[in-house]
Amino acid sequence: MRNMMPKTVALLASSALLVAGTAQADRSEWPDNFTVGTASQGGTYFVYGSGWANFIADELDVSGGGEVTGGPTQNLALVHSGDMAFGLTTMGPASDAVNGESPLAPGLAMDNVCALFPMYETPFSIAALSSSGIESISDIPDGARIGFGPAASTSDTYFPAILETLGVEFDRRNGGWSDLGGQLQDGLLDVIAFAAGIPIPAVSQLEVQTDVNIIEFTEEEMATVLDAFPVAEFTIPASTYTTLEEDARAVSMWNFAIAGCDLPEDFIYEVTKATMENNDRMRSVHRSAETTIPENIVHNKVLPFHPGAARWYEENGYDIADDMIN
Repeated sequence: MRNMMPKTVALLASSALLVAGTAQADRSEWPDNFTVGTASQGGTYFVYGSGWANFIADELDVSGGGEVTGGPTQNLALVHSGDMAFGLTTMGPASDAVNGESPLAPGLAMDNVCALFPMYETPFSIAALSSSGIESISDIPDGARIGFGPAASTSDTYFPAILETLGVEFDRRNGGWSDLGGQLQDGLLDVIAFAAGIPIPAVSQLEVQTDVNIIEFTEEEMATVLDAFPVAEFTIPASTYTTLEEDARAVSMWNFAIAGCDLPEDFIYEVTKATMENNDRMRSVHRSAETTIPENIVHNKVLPFHPGAARWYEENGYDIADDMIN
């Protein structure tokens, strides 16, 4: 008989009952199910997004799951169009999308995409088989066959330009990370240029089966890339991979979860609340979720926050400028 409780009694109930009562009262406007756009199997987006979807489905008792996509650029388009409720993206493609510069829809400003929460930084890292003799970016031979991940992904959008800026000439290949990892092991590729949260499952699997070189940026190469692209300095900890004996220099780009701006405010409030208040659970999904914390909302300077997400942040002492709320 919970729905018949007088309002005055409900106001005196525990916070857990209040949350349940709120969700119960507002569910008439909630979607019956939801899908999270991730990326290819074998990449961090797929693991993180599918795990997060399952967590939210369990926590809010709404059917939902992750779906394989082409990655951040396609996720922006799918969320904007309403084909998916949620998606995962990076700040570079997000900036392009809101400015009408997405390669998937040139001239279309994607204004139905709102930020939910910070995920993690995506390092741009490079791997080659030890047997190749490639130990640095300058070692990559002209015409090297380089796998850049799914077409139109963050990696495929930015890493070719980064390597071209560093003077590398290559034969560009695309595919899912697991598939590219297999091609590297079989000698069909010379290098894989990853833009994915660490540890990258495809690299961890490779390490078990063969000897791998994790190739870092030199200080000079890093300075060149920082000057030319919307990225930040990043260090891959030696503990990330068994191959690494010491920390490795890299660059990175922030990732955020996104939602359709037209989704119900109360639904998004509960999604944000569950995510931000259960970091232990999120870290069990993928250890990169260590940075899935509200303090990192400051790294979004591109997308407006969904009003439901903004309400949770502001209630918990995190200020968001009015012009950054949809």
